[in-house]
Amino acid sequence: MNVAVEGISIEDRVKRWGRELGFDAIAIAGTELAEEEARLLEWLALGRHGEMDYMARHGVRRARPAELVPGTLSIITARLDYSMPGARDSWETLEDGERAFVSRYALGRDYHKVLRAKLQALAERMTAELGPFAYRVFTDSAPVMEVALATRAGLGWRGKHTLLLSREAGSLFFLGELFVALDLKRDAAASAHCGSCERCIHICPTNAIVAPYQLDARRCISYLTIENPGAIPEDLRPLMGNRIYGCDDCQLVCPWNKYAKAANDPDFAVRNGLDDASLVELFAWSEEEFDRRFEGSPIRRIGHERWLRNIAVALGNAPTSSQAVAALRSRAEHPSAMVREHVAWALGRHDAG
Repeated sequence: MNVAVEGISIEDRVKRWGRELGFDAIAIAGTELAEEEARLLEWLALGRHGEMDYMARHGVRRARPAELVPGTLSIITARLDYSMPGARDSWETLEDGERAFVSRYALGRDYHKVLRAKLQALAERMTAELGPFAYRVFTDSAPVMEVALATRAGLGWRGKHTLLLSREAGSLFFLGELFVALDLKRDAAASAHCGSCERCIHICPTNAIVAPYQLDARRCISYLTIENPGAIPEDLRPLMGNRIYGCDDCQLVCPWNKYAKAANDPDFAVRNGLDDASLVELFAWSEEEFDRRFEGSPIRRIGHERWLRNIAVALGNAPTSSQAVAALRSRAEHPSAMVREHVAWALGRHDAG
């Protein structure tokens, strides 16, 4: 489909509607991901997905959009920038062992909700202008290979840290997809521009980027603090520093992020002072306070137990102080065996067991 209205193609109209709804970029891809499918199967065979069983459960359907949503002919990919210039400098927080570092994408409202609402609005605008058609919205909520699709659509290229990189916007953005039963003209794929740079590989605290374009999720701090349901391996705990939810090191060191764009959406503004909060303060939150404060936040998904587990590790890595030790002792008899284990480890780090 490439019917023009007053000389403007449908594809250009879709991109204009997307910008009007607040997206920072819109591009269009097809459904062919054969090369990515081979890499996915190799990654799964190596067990690098850890406890993320859904990765293996959906298998090759992740790389076959037309099977995932029958009738899909094209995929509209959308970029939404999230960087908040008013937040405390990430390196300053990482270097302050008494403060908590939260990945900058999670400082504000849950991006799933923001992206889904905008993509749904785009689909409704398209339906109103073009007539009914089948579609489905995805916001990191199903087995969609969003980086591969965004690469095919020309929004950027896969960096050596496996995230999407854009010459215009770095990597500090969210991606969302709209699978449509419309045969739209595809955009040209972008070329890669990492060159010989390997800063992201060398900066990774846990050596999770095992080779260019290869990530072992089992070692990744984002996986360990968010997706991992159980105990954090003891050998990795000292390497995590004060990172209690996610890790941005590979993005912070990337030269392309000097071009990162500030978010236009106020939903991504910092909430609960999470850009500069103390570990002791956050560790004291009750489950009720955790749920209340994180209403509408992506962090709420991990639950209070994992929250305490993560902060216990960070307190074990913090400078020894009476406040840190007292905070840990206050949770030494916590009902959760997992929390108790990590607290005991942290107290041992301060010789205060």
